[in-house]
Amino acid sequence: MSPSLVWFRLDLRLDDNPALRAARQRGGPVVPVFVWAPHEEGAWAPGSASRWWLHQSLHALGEQLRRVGSRLVLRVGDTLPMLQALAKETGAGAVFWNRRYEPAVVARDAAIEATLRSAGLTAQGHNANLLFEPSEVRNKQGRPFQVFTPFWNHCRALPPPPTPLRAPPGLPVPGAWPPSAPLGELELEPAIDWAAGMREEWSPGSVGARERLARFLAGRIGRYAEGRDMPGREGSSSLSPHLHFGEISPRTIWHRTCRKEGVAELPQGAEVFLKELVWREFAHHLLSHFPDTTDAPLRTEFAAFPWRRDAHALRAWQRGRTGYPLVDAGMRQLWSIGWMHNRVRMVVASFLVKHLLLPWHDGARWFWDTLVDADLANNTFNWQWVAGCGADAAPYFRIFNPVSQGERFDAEGDYVRRWVPELARLPAPWAHKPWEAEDDVLAAAGVRLGETYPYPIVDHASARTRALEALATIARSGEGPG
Repeated sequence: MSPSLVWFRLDLRLDDNPALRAARQRGGPVVPVFVWAPHEEGAWAPGSASRWWLHQSLHALGEQLRRVGSRLVLRVGDTLPMLQALAKETGAGAVFWNRRYEPAVVARDAAIEATLRSAGLTAQGHNANLLFEPSEVRNKQGRPFQVFTPFWNHCRALPPPPTPLRAPPGLPVPGAWPPSAPLGELELEPAIDWAAGMREEWSPGSVGARERLARFLAGRIGRYAEGRDMPGREGSSSLSPHLHFGEISPRTIWHRTCRKEGVAELPQGAEVFLKELVWREFAHHLLSHFPDTTDAPLRTEFAAFPWRRDAHALRAWQRGRTGYPLVDAGMRQLWSIGWMHNRVRMVVASFLVKHLLLPWHDGARWFWDTLVDADLANNTFNWQWVAGCGADAAPYFRIFNPVSQGERFDAEGDYVRRWVPELARLPAPWAHKPWEAEDDVLAAAGVRLGETYPYPIVDHASARTRALEALATIARSGEGPG
């Protein structure tokens, strides 16, 4: 049997990899390949933090393949000619891959599949990164879901996802390996080393993913329902970057959480955790059915929203210098480790689009470049959700108060003190509103407002009024949310 190419993308693992299984079932040698072609992903090529993670993950995958007697072939350039060249070099008669769902990639993959098949090659895509194919999940009217709760209820009523596939103990190899580019030739790591915080925080690769899941299931999942909202504690799973890069599959997470198929009742923490996994599915469902939402609001009336332009305010938000400690802590955590606690993501996003009235696109772009878990479906859906212009966005007029959010979810100020060290000595009552502290309290803590830490760049009450007035223009248009 002629060799098969397995075209790796965002499925950087050997376990539960349907494309790899298809190649093994076909018989013959298996040639794993990764093609770096960011220009083919349109306006949403991977950002800086994603590229750093990808470098580490490709290295980890290469090591994993070596342990089963294989190797990873790297190429740089246009994907179709690279796959055609590799098929010719190896004599491959088939190319297998796992599907992606970003609009530009879907179009690219369809063209590649058609061209390969016209040349007589077997060309097959598989589902490895979602629990359910977006095209197969519809509401009772046969249309896409746009509200999460019915989507969740529908998915929970479906048969459990298939049992995850085991990693192969070995792979048949070709008689001669085709040339491979050195990993450094992909130029994924930054020329200036700003990734120290990320290196300290993360262990990219499937081994790191499995270890992180095991730690979570062994401890934090029992407290997940409450703990996930507390940024000062380790309450979340932090699996999002591993999921995005396919270092662990959602099926693996689902089954290890349920422990066995057919579980009818789950502890509250596990149920909430699985809902978060299906929230990710919902984001991919929406992007698949509404591909224009990467750049345009799902609720078209928001195209006329009176966004402001303020480069100074945007820069203050990006750098964690807004004067609101919870917002600044989140943005500095993002800058340091390429990740931000989910509760804080909602607060900082609301602050940008509601307090500052800056376009959600600006926030989506910043997150895209700085998050190690930057995922186009999640990024698009969540920013539109906070802005009120996407699916399931009611109440669209929700405006998070960064002070009360901090007092509720970071009552002792631990999260703020970690990421905003200039406030580290400020007592808890003032950690989220230093401008209300007495002068002697500020002096004792070494805080000089306007010097060591900024005053708020906008007054919350005034900003809330301005945002509601702007949102009211959408409602008055007669097309706005009902």
